[in-house]
Amino acid sequence: MFAKLPDLDQFKIVNDTCGHAAGDRLLRQVTALLQSRVRKTDILARLGGDEFGLLLSQCSLEERRTVATQLLDSIAAFRFVWETQTFTIGVSIGVVAIDAKVPSCAVVLSAADTAMYAAKDGGRNRVHVYQTDDLDLAQRCGDMQWVSRIVQALEENRFCLYSQVIAPIQADTGYHHELLLRMYDTDGQLLPPMAFIPAAEHYNLMPAIDRWVVRTLFTHLSLTKNKGKHLYAVNLSGVSLNSDQFLGFLTEQFALHPIDPQQICFEITETSAITNLNKAAHLMRTLKELGCCFALDDFGSGMSSLAYLKNLSVDYLKIDRHFVKNIVEDPINAAMIEAINRIGHIMGLETIAEGVENEATLEKLRSLGVDYAQGYSIAKPRPLPCKLNNVVPGYPLACPIPLKVAV
Repeated sequence: MFAKLPDLDQFKIVNDTCGHAAGDRLLRQVTALLQSRVRKTDILARLGGDEFGLLLSQCSLEERRTVATQLLDSIAAFRFVWETQTFTIGVSIGVVAIDAKVPSCAVVLSAADTAMYAAKDGGRNRVHVYQTDDLDLAQRCGDMQWVSRIVQALEENRFCLYSQVIAPIQADTGYHHELLLRMYDTDGQLLPPMAFIPAAEHYNLMPAIDRWVVRTLFTHLSLTKNKGKHLYAVNLSGVSLNSDQFLGFLTEQFALHPIDPQQICFEITETSAITNLNKAAHLMRTLKELGCCFALDDFGSGMSSLAYLKNLSVDYLKIDRHFVKNIVEDPINAAMIEAINRIGHIMGLETIAEGVENEATLEKLRSLGVDYAQGYSIAKPRPLPCKLNNVVPGYPLACPIPLKVAV
């Protein structure tokens, strides 16, 4: 039996808050703890980073579960102390059987990896045993297959950008445009973001995608003559938002392309912002000093939105479409939007309602004082000009379109 014990839940936090010396000591202590809980006939190895592998010989299915659970409980009871701080540690364990039917070590590692991610998705700090008829694992395997497809699409430049208008509904303050990502498959089929973004997020491919979007947009803006006319909103993943390297990349791109930073608005979600609040706040402050602005996406979907809003230097609140839906018929939703809009205005922020699908909803939002609206009743997503979308020859090309609507 092989068990994979990666992703110590607090390892990154220990590294970031206490330094790499603390992270190294944590790894040594966890290694000693695991070694004390396995038999002499078993093989424990560090696979890299905060990942460990354990090879158990002559174990039944029940024995596998017992050993894995004991390891999990031992880690959960462990306390890591560094100077004045104490950390609890958790693990996600994936378990896979090794028998004569297994074709290679690579298959074993892949199956253990799949089971481990299933344990993480199930809530972390738990054990998941790989089974070939497991539907959840089958879905996970499907996600893993997306990795090579996404990497290949990046290498072959098969991504393209669409734009959806964000229109002012109180005064003519100018149109915004949210950039939306699409991907062409190898057969020329245009794939929506939800087909590949979840896998990209799971397997840490979003930074590469974010960089492609920024480079492509900045190249487009540097070649066009609409400087200063429109604001372009770029969705930023949590990994990029909390990355020191990504800030350096953005600074470099602004230096390479003669564009006005005031044309760029980065959209972030509350969840991604609060994952590492200090780093996110630093990136936001730095980019705002250049002239960029920020929008907090899906506002109101989290329980701590208002508590964290004071610590985030944002310019726009994008009201979650859950509240916009049925606003005409649902007085509670209307009251929520009115409250969010009032709080935003008191803080000097402008508000954007997402998911506006009909004229009645638009009129209700206007009566509540919401500043901007986005949705199919305003405009559907449209491809940006051909010269921006570097699609592989022979694929359907995006055609130039006007990016204005009447409200």
